Amino acid sequence: MIRKVLPQNDSFRGVKILHDPVLNKGTAFTLEERQVLGLSGLLPPRIHTQKEQVTRVMENIRNKASDLDRYIYLIALQDRNENLFYRVVMDHIEELMPIIYTPTVGEACQLYGHIFRRSRGLYISLQDRGHIADILRNWPHGEARIIVVTDGERILGLGDLGADGMGIPVGKLALYTACAGIDPTACLPVTLDTGTNNRKLLKDPLYLGVEQERVRGDQYDEFIEEFIRASQQVFPNILIQLEDFANINAFPLLRKYRDRACLFDDDIQGTGSVALAGLYSAARITGSKLSDQKILFLGAGEAGIGIGDVISAALVNEGLSLSEARQRCWFVDSKGLIVADRGNLTEFKQRYAHEHPQVETFLEAVITLQPTAIVGVSGQPNSFSREVVEAMCRINSRPIIFALSNPTSKSECTAKEAYTWSAGQAVFASGSPFDPVELDGRTIVPGQGNNAYIFPGVGLGVLVSRATRATDEMFFEAAKALADQVLFEDLAKGRIYPSLNRIREVSAGIAEAVANVAYRNGLTEEERPADLVGAIQREMYYPDYPSYV
Repeated sequence: MIRKVLPQNDSFRGVKILHDPVLNKGTAFTLEERQVLGLSGLLPPRIHTQKEQVTRVMENIRNKASDLDRYIYLIALQDRNENLFYRVVMDHIEELMPIIYTPTVGEACQLYGHIFRRSRGLYISLQDRGHIADILRNWPHGEARIIVVTDGERILGLGDLGADGMGIPVGKLALYTACAGIDPTACLPVTLDTGTNNRKLLKDPLYLGVEQERVRGDQYDEFIEEFIRASQQVFPNILIQLEDFANINAFPLLRKYRDRACLFDDDIQGTGSVALAGLYSAARITGSKLSDQKILFLGAGEAGIGIGDVISAALVNEGLSLSEARQRCWFVDSKGLIVADRGNLTEFKQRYAHEHPQVETFLEAVITLQPTAIVGVSGQPNSFSREVVEAMCRINSRPIIFALSNPTSKSECTAKEAYTWSAGQAVFASGSPFDPVELDGRTIVPGQGNNAYIFPGVGLGVLVSRATRATDEMFFEAAKALADQVLFEDLAKGRIYPSLNRIREVSAGIAEAVANVAYRNGLTEEERPADLVGAIQREMYYPDYPSYV
């Protein structure tokens, strides 16, 4: 994909170019470019290749004392030389994804007001009601194609971080570009500042948001409504990703807008899709089918219910009724097993409230229900205890154990614990990365059920097809496409997701599956290209420096 070229404006020369991260090439400007663009003397005389610049960046990153220092360094690079930032990340994706996203981005958000250097994206607060469209028009890159938006109330497993949650949209959109080749100038991070109930932040003089408690009810709803309408007005082809909204808002917002806008909630649909893909891959290891599974969840929020919904849709596709499909999914929340005779259940929990005696603890639920798989989305560290894992091993020769809570500090158990307590028999995946585990002379590579395997490819497929909606079927097909790209050598190592080094290839495959849903179901006015794979490849951004002369 061709990047933005220099404006046809004689005044856009010299330091103005060096201060534009989209155009800046740093020491890679050629001698002729320096002469023509008024850069002579503004740069050291030695001309470096982009590869040499990458070497310098990686040397600096590896010399930093902490992952947070590495995060700050990388964000500063993104602010001054976008092409180089993405070249570095793409060339070292396994090493750097945990820095620019989970788990390090969680720590960065907790300290966002203290490490703040330069603003990225758009902050829209309640004070901006009535002219949100005008604020969106301040976006400097023309037509945005993807917005990732948060109100900061449920950042990862860390809770309400208010406007300091901006690190999440920024990080997610960096993955859209690195993993699926969405042009970064088409990616718009947005934080909707509706206040915060985090007392520590409200007392912090360096907090970046408005100093008030969160608004609820009609005032909140009207604010969101204006934002959605304004986004569609200013950017007619926009895909909106809802990110890290609290349960009380996430489900209602998805239900309200999914048929009115090209919109999805990654914590619900993206998490569901990546977990479903993991179950497909795990079934290849255990020699079973999806319809053979009984899945017990710890946690019944956005992630858990989202996974249950996507699994249910997949089982319906295999021939089960919706009621039969939901019977395969059981949930334990803070009050115990969710069953039919429990009172005061929210609507989204009610659909998984089955007939069964009340069970108080997760371990008791494992022993009673005899699940083939347990999925942790609780944000409660160490909740998959040795007793739980050993109980799963008594029930299954190859127990499926997904500890998906983020960041790493919130994981229900570690990879080493799962493999050690199961004598290497667990089929394990986690939300944040864990190192390979040496056990009885073999190396087991844990899978990382990271949504980055799903949402970038979904976004690419929507953009290529110009789909008007992001549907559940797209996420179901994305899960199948992801699972289909897990190699036998991956499974032999214990890994149920592809290597991150193949992520752009994987995302392109997912984009093809998603685009086919749009073309098949009439969700676009575009005709399917004869060479859809070629069209996807042509859409993808590559961080090569352009020539300016």
